[in-house]
Amino acid sequence: MEEQTPGIDALANVSRETFDDGQTMRIPYPIPAPTAALAPDPGVAHVVAPPMSVNDELAPSHDPDNPSARRAAPLAPEPVQTAPRAVTLPHPSHTRIFVVANQKGGVGKTTTAVNLAVALAQGDLRVLVIDLDPQGNASTALGVEHRLGARGSYEVLLQSDTIADDVVTSTEDPRVQVLPATLDLAGAEIELVSQVAREKRLDKALKRYLQDHPVDYVLIDCPPALGLLTINALVAANEILLPIQCEYYALEGVTQLVRTIDLIKSDLNDNLALSTVLLTMFDSRTKLSSQVADEVRAHFAGQTLDTVIPRSVRISEAPSYGQTVLTYDPSSVGSRTYRAAAGEIAWRGASNQ
Repeated sequence: MEEQTPGIDALANVSRETFDDGQTMRIPYPIPAPTAALAPDPGVAHVVAPPMSVNDELAPSHDPDNPSARRAAPLAPEPVQTAPRAVTLPHPSHTRIFVVANQKGGVGKTTTAVNLAVALAQGDLRVLVIDLDPQGNASTALGVEHRLGARGSYEVLLQSDTIADDVVTSTEDPRVQVLPATLDLAGAEIELVSQVAREKRLDKALKRYLQDHPVDYVLIDCPPALGLLTINALVAANEILLPIQCEYYALEGVTQLVRTIDLIKSDLNDNLALSTVLLTMFDSRTKLSSQVADEVRAHFAGQTLDTVIPRSVRISEAPSYGQTVLTYDPSSVGSRTYRAAAGEIAWRGASNQ
């Protein structure tokens, strides 16, 4: 039988929607039929419906054939990550000069130095970071230019520059000053051999700087070797901060470092002390990490901080953006643990005054 074409009155109650493929679908819900006059009749009172509230728009429809909401509900906004409120830390009675050292590479020396520096600065303390590693990773993380030709720690050690001449303010926090390192430092080990008082060149430059530029903390980032650069740092410092990775091989490097510390104390720096040990890259999923942590606490009971720095993706990602984890992701577990470690260091120092 030939299909009857619906009349205009029937089509008035059918809505058509055309899709991208050209197909037309009919949806049977009432729509007003076309009228001859579109202009309102002046003799008829027209009532304008009040605007629909958001709750009404999102409420389910009263039409049982179309129970969905009148308007699609928006996605719930993601929670806003806010940085924890900074806690003011106590000022030390004198400048505390830390050398961050460990002859083993990859234990988190630079990461510890830069993140503790920013954490202390956020506690309203003034910090100077001296980058003695030719790779210049500390300078990178603190947003300081250290291309070839930039002046920094090499010029201070070998060209009689003062630290005040070459120090730069970090982009991470205005209370952090940085003496950057360049690749020129790679040859400094050989050049220092022939220098007079080669082990004390950094010590003299730092004492001269602190006379006119008082700071609360100095953090010296060293290369992973016990050469003349590290010896200069050990002579200039009065405290050692030893980061220890929670793995077996990390324990082997500590023995040789302790021997070097004893030699420096006896011949060059009586005031040097191993005051702080920080466990880094702790992996709670492995039994080895816990065993190493227990071994370290047994040997360095008074020096080991309660705070442990875990393995963290955020800590690893931050340097690629030229940042520390405290500014890259202030609410991450890495940021919280470094703030806690900085707090421990500051309060321990205050209690010993």
